[in-house]
Amino acid sequence: MNDSQELDRALRGIDGRGYGAYKAIKGTWTFPGFVLHVDWVQGDPYAAPSPLRVVLEPDQAGLPAAAVRSRARTLGTAAWLARRFQAATDGLPHRKGSGNSGRIRIDAPGQEVLPQTAVLVSDEGRVEARFGLGLPARGRRVLGDVARALLLDDLPALVRTALLGRELAHEDAEELERHAAANEDAEHLRGLLTEHGLLAFVADGARLPRRSGVDDRPLEGQVVPFRSPDSLRVEVELPNAGTVRGMGVPEGITLIVGGGFHGKSTLLRALEAGVWNHRPGDGREQVVTRTDAVKIRAEDGRSVSGVDISPFIDGLPLGVDTRSFSTPNASGSTSQAAAIVEALEAGAGALLVDEDTSATNFMIRDRRMQALVPGEAEPITPFIDRIRALHDDHGVSSVLVLGGSGDYLEVADMVVAMRDYRPRDITAEARAVATEHPTGRLTEETPPFRPPSPRVVHPASLDPRRGKRPVYVRVPDERTLRFGREEVDLVAVKPLLSRAQIHALGRALAFASETVLDEARTMEEILEGVERAVAGGGLDALDARRPGDLAAFRRFELAAALNRLRTLRVGTDPDAPPPPEDPS
Repeated sequence: MNDSQELDRALRGIDGRGYGAYKAIKGTWTFPGFVLHVDWVQGDPYAAPSPLRVVLEPDQAGLPAAAVRSRARTLGTAAWLARRFQAATDGLPHRKGSGNSGRIRIDAPGQEVLPQTAVLVSDEGRVEARFGLGLPARGRRVLGDVARALLLDDLPALVRTALLGRELAHEDAEELERHAAANEDAEHLRGLLTEHGLLAFVADGARLPRRSGVDDRPLEGQVVPFRSPDSLRVEVELPNAGTVRGMGVPEGITLIVGGGFHGKSTLLRALEAGVWNHRPGDGREQVVTRTDAVKIRAEDGRSVSGVDISPFIDGLPLGVDTRSFSTPNASGSTSQAAAIVEALEAGAGALLVDEDTSATNFMIRDRRMQALVPGEAEPITPFIDRIRALHDDHGVSSVLVLGGSGDYLEVADMVVAMRDYRPRDITAEARAVATEHPTGRLTEETPPFRPPSPRVVHPASLDPRRGKRPVYVRVPDERTLRFGREEVDLVAVKPLLSRAQIHALGRALAFASETVLDEARTMEEILEGVERAVAGGGLDALDARRPGDLAAFRRFELAAALNRLRTLRVGTDPDAPPPPEDPS
């Protein structure tokens, strides 16, 4: 292990040489108060910045004991430090050069708080920050003096500003405590849901609207704070916030109804995002949802491989077998049916559905259509005729946003109406309307709903190779995963929050191909194999290079990514031909 003075001499010695001379600084360097690890050196100034790590032992970091008193507090602290590091880079001097010269970048989380690798904090208070630094060059020549300023001046200042607990100003110490406490409260609140028979909880005073569909920060300006109807108000005790009141969303079938632009979908999106915790100031810090809730939507054009959609769709033309349905180009109804079955296969206990992003013929077939198109000519059993059995027989709850399908009033346990962004419990009124205004719709006669059978995944399905690269994982944008030679569109998979999560999914698929799929395995075995590895070794278990741009995901997002791989093959024949076109 070398010290910072030796790093100074090394940088002086390579000044003006070819860019490859930067390999001389690869290794570990001790600084006053921290250790710098240069794990790998970029080969070109125009390439991705070099991955660096700084490590502070507990006595060096000096974090307050309360910041790491519980695992939830530690995660809140790590997210706060990562955002603080990111903000501190904005105040550094601009070091000019070619390509990415002088660029320092950390993959800090946004509004959410979840395990990530940008900043790791141990239960003992050890801090490790991972970031990229563009080693400076003029053309392809080393700029030694600029590199010395970056590594010997800017980096220590960055560590002091962003990572040292003992040097926090009073207001910063209070902010750190807010982040740690809010995350602990959210985790505790989620743990209370089952005991109260709830699927989700939305605190009074929560501010749910976001700035836009691509900006997850809270909407600025006049926002109506959430307030629970008295009949649905639940009171809970949290470790830090004390007594908190809000709306409990019970297990069962809940409808969210109301006119357009009154906040129905905004509430559902908050419930969808509630599977993750949120930072103070987000407005959704005390909006939590059970972690087994999955958003379901139609997704025209996606691939489906060997999914038993027969509980919803059967008797397709041309004798297509829907007990093991495959297509490279699913329709709205077949894609939504497949999404539900895949979610159940992965262990979902609740489904979140918005009428606006659903296939109409999958959701409902009203009395007039039943009369016009006889049942024997309609292969679709709509969701309305399965939703009750899903809960009563299989314990799967549903929350639906509806604006035009009044027949669902017949099957609802609770109906919440949004008006002027405020919820009202209109369950009794909805039942009265259903009684006074019968539609005459007939329940479709169907066999009992059966859980999906295990699907066996063939090892050849997951091939991370591309060209000479044994593992090729890239994330070009917030919706796309490039895995080997395949491109996976994840736009319909919610709630995926960042490129870091998509990158982690790609690494998880590669890990599964290398370690879990030594032979044909069921989907459940693959998911459990990845979960065991991450539980034992953190996200670093997915990539030995210890990248700083990974963020946690659930088994449902992993299953969704795997199910959308167009190379996925299930069954017993690893040389199965490509799936046929979807005739529907």
